[in-house]
Amino acid sequence: MLSIIYALIPVFLIILLGQGLKRTNLFNDAVWTGFENLCYFVLFPVLLIKTLATAELGSTEILRFSLVLLFAIGTMSALLLLLFPLLNRLMGVSPAAFTSLLQGATRWHGFIALSIVGLLYGDPGVTYMAITMSVIIPPLNIINVAVLARFGEGRSNFHGVMRKLVRNPFILACLTGAGLNLTGIGLPAPFYDVFDILGGGALGLGLLTVGAGLQLGKVKEHRGLVLFGAMIRLLGMPMLMFSGAWLFGIQGLPLVVAVLAGAVPTAASSYVLARQMGGDAALMANLITVQVVLAIVTLPTMMWLAGASGI
Repeated sequence: MLSIIYALIPVFLIILLGQGLKRTNLFNDAVWTGFENLCYFVLFPVLLIKTLATAELGSTEILRFSLVLLFAIGTMSALLLLLFPLLNRLMGVSPAAFTSLLQGATRWHGFIALSIVGLLYGDPGVTYMAITMSVIIPPLNIINVAVLARFGEGRSNFHGVMRKLVRNPFILACLTGAGLNLTGIGLPAPFYDVFDILGGGALGLGLLTVGAGLQLGKVKEHRGLVLFGAMIRLLGMPMLMFSGAWLFGIQGLPLVVAVLAGAVPTAASSYVLARQMGGDAALMANLITVQVVLAIVTLPTMMWLAGASGI
């Protein structure tokens, strides 16, 4: 357990540094947006292409691993949809607030997940995380956009969001890397070196942008609902990953990556989607911030339970 905590300390220190830099006003909001776009559109896609293009994909239990991921997100989505009438009656959860709860429980922070596996497990970990992204990003976006279109208060632009999904740089990068691998083309030495240098920059800069995006001044709003939303994400989702791993016989590094994907905080982009499609954007911002803070405790615990220290 202590070894996992020590291994994760740099991750949270870099996030804390990002928050500190944001407070100094050394970089304005436009610069931070530029950093985030650089990570999202260039650095992380380059890292995924490099890793998948050179990975031994035949050695990974892709099918069973994928089933674990789909089982977890499908079960969580179905449970929350079934519980919505009860949440509405007992906790006063409005339809707009429910969309933010669903996003907070099912979507995940790819920057944090990729940075952790890259720092702790190198290319093998990044390979499994790339597969994770390829498998769950499309259904997660479809589920959340459909729920926002049904329950959101704003003017829903379902087809516009679907077009963005098709052009998602993470998905395109995964498809490109897998294509280079499966066709035997791979990544020639000069390109590999370029991609390796650029991909290495993704981990630190991505975590800095996570810290800069935290809105600590607003965490007192929606306290009960925020705590509930944080627990179903940080504890409930990894528990579903454990259940899926038991059902489909996954263990070792694939289990750790699956649990990690379930245990990281929700995606920062959830706030943008909530704002665009009439969800409860204020609640979404609070969920993102509180989940990142609480993950300091819950994330190493879940990774320890998954056996991360033995890998």
